[in-house]
Order: sequence, then structure tokens, then C-alpha cells
Amino acid sequence: MFDNHPNVLAALTGLISGLLLSVPVGPVNLTIINEGARRGFLWAIMIAFGAVTMDLIYCTVAFTGFASFFGNRVIKAAMELSSFVFLLYLGLKFLKAKSIPATHRLEEKIEKQLHPHSAYMIGFVRVMGNPGVLLLWIVMAANFISRDWVEPVGQAKFSCIFGVGVGASLWFTSLSYAVSRKHKILTEKNLLRIEHFSGIGLILLAVIHGIRIVWQMTHHKM
Repeated sequence: MFDNHPNVLAALTGLISGLLLSVPVGPVNLTIINEGARRGFLWAIMIAFGAVTMDLIYCTVAFTGFASFFGNRVIKAAMELSSFVFLLYLGLKFLKAKSIPATHRLEEKIEKQLHPHSAYMIGFVRVMGNPGVLLLWIVMAANFISRDWVEPVGQAKFSCIFGVGVGASLWFTSLSYAVSRKHKILTEKNLLRIEHFSGIGLILLAVIHGIRIVWQMTHHKM
């Protein structure tokens, strides 16, 4: 279907992943919820834009700085397996969550040093203080390229990165609007439900990926 439109496939891959990976409740979502309820939509959306900017920086580093290693057959096979394990781990982690995660020490330390005052910089620093986001995008970039969802060329990579920005922006914009209008419905119980659904989605992706790995092994393509 997308054989003649690889950039469209790359953009759709980025959009879906950017949306799905923005849903789990973390420091950015919690900041948007708290600040949106207290200071309104514009403040919340600026936090979101700051977070998306830093997220895209990490995503760009992952695709441009590490993607060249994925061409080797052995490395490609190893990244296929690690992608399956990582997706399964994240899915189970989100599905088994029993409480909303707190801010990590590294994030708190960076925020104290930089003292972000604007809404945009608050969102930017919240993501910058979480290097796990970079690791996540390195694994996802390996997964996308190894599965030929994103071709290892500049145009396809940046189409995917653009899609990530659109997907993440859609989620954060919707969250900012919802919390500024009806913040009472976003209870901890409801937030955990959202995270659990996200976990189920990641587990399903891991299962699909695992089936593909088995299929490749049986057909001697790995």
C-alpha cells in the first residue's frame, strides 16, 4: 500500500508512535494537568509545546546519530529482539502501574539549576531532565528502520520525526484543553486507566513484533 509512498508511511509511523508514547502519565502530563487546572489553557499548551520541542530534539538525535548502526545484519537482528523486549517491558510497566509516578531526582536537580520560569521552558526542562526519553527513541528508531517502516534516508527520517511532533502535539493539546475545561474528570483513577490502556497497546505491538521475528526466523530472514 505504501510501497510507492515511503515518506507517508514514515510520517504515519511517527504520528502513531508520538501519540501512543505521549499518553502514559508522567511528569509532563501531570504538569499540564496541574497547571492547566490552575492557570488555564494557554499556560498548559505552552508547557506542552516546550515538552514536544525537547522530545523532537531527542527523537532527531536518535534517528540521525544512531540510525547508521542499524544497517549491519547482526546489529539489526539484535535491535529487533531488544525492541520486542523493550516494548513488552514498557507495556507491562504501564499496565501494572498502581500509582502516578513522581518526578525523578535528575529532573528535580536540573530544574533547580535552570530555574525555568516560562511555561514553555518548564515543559522543555521536564523532558530534558529525563534521558530515558532519548533511550526510548533510540530503540524505537531501530525498530522502525529494521521493520522498513522508516527508510534509512534523510527525507524518510524527518518525515517520521514530523509525524512524532504532530502526534505528540495532538495528545498534549487535547489534554490541555480537557483539563482547562473539565479538570475534575481527570482523577488519579482515570489517569491510571489511561496509562493501563496505553500499556495494553504497547503489549499488543510487542506481540505483533514478536510474531514477525518468529516468522523471519522460520523463513531464514534473520
